[in-house]
Amino acid sequence: MPTPELISPRSTRVSAARRLAKRNFRGKDRLFLAEGPQAVREAAGHRADGVSTLVELFATVEAAERYADIIGAARDAGARVHLASEEVIADVSTTVTPQGLVGVCRFLDTPFEDILAARPKLVAVLAHVRDPGNAGTVLRCADAAGAEAVILTDASVDLYNPKAVRASVGSHFHLPVAVGVPVERAVAGLREAGVRVLAADGAGDRDLDEELDKGTMGGPTAWVFGNEAWGLPEETRALTDAVVRVPIHGKAESLNLATAAAVCLYASARAQRASGGCRSVTES
Repeated sequence: MPTPELISPRSTRVSAARRLAKRNFRGKDRLFLAEGPQAVREAAGHRADGVSTLVELFATVEAAERYADIIGAARDAGARVHLASEEVIADVSTTVTPQGLVGVCRFLDTPFEDILAARPKLVAVLAHVRDPGNAGTVLRCADAAGAEAVILTDASVDLYNPKAVRASVGSHFHLPVAVGVPVERAVAGLREAGVRVLAADGAGDRDLDEELDKGTMGGPTAWVFGNEAWGLPEETRALTDAVVRVPIHGKAESLNLATAAAVCLYASARAQRASGGCRSVTES
């Protein structure tokens, strides 16, 4: 079994990676951490403008043997691969139980104008979302539902927060994400691009089931999701084309952000894919 190359957490390479746990250093270096086999595999396979997103990979000997295909993909992508001690991985990792692989990746956000130019049909807009786990989970839901873009407003959490990256389970590398867009600009730009903008709010005057049954959900749509605690402020709701609530048929007080986002995004995806126009997702 080979001896780890990086045996000291005081190594220059380790120190440079470790500081990426802090937002100011991520922004300065335009680099972020991706941990675990799924995220690193996706990073190794992702390219932007012909350049690999994965820059560097730290791996324990055990992880390098277990995930030899990922190590090979990382090397093929031109990333520097370092065998490291478990102490080093624990020092670089931001998780309690590291999985033995930590990648250093280039930022991959997309300019908002590029997203508009692509004429997206389904978009998730995160307005004032502060919890990184929620942001990453909504990104994953958007990816799974087939959305073509995600937009984080200027008051939302950092896209590259380690918790957000982990929660997305690799979806950071699957679809365009614009960051730091003022909510007014996001809504106006999407509407100008022919996208109907809907606010998701439990107090909305329109019911999602009824909108599906009426056949109004089949066109290009952007969903605006608000803060976990207080939702969307009135001034943001007023910018949108309609405020839609997810109906609560049981006794639950409400849905959390990620669950509501999944319901809304899948409802739109189903309506857009339905042959002969929009039908209710409850139809057989």
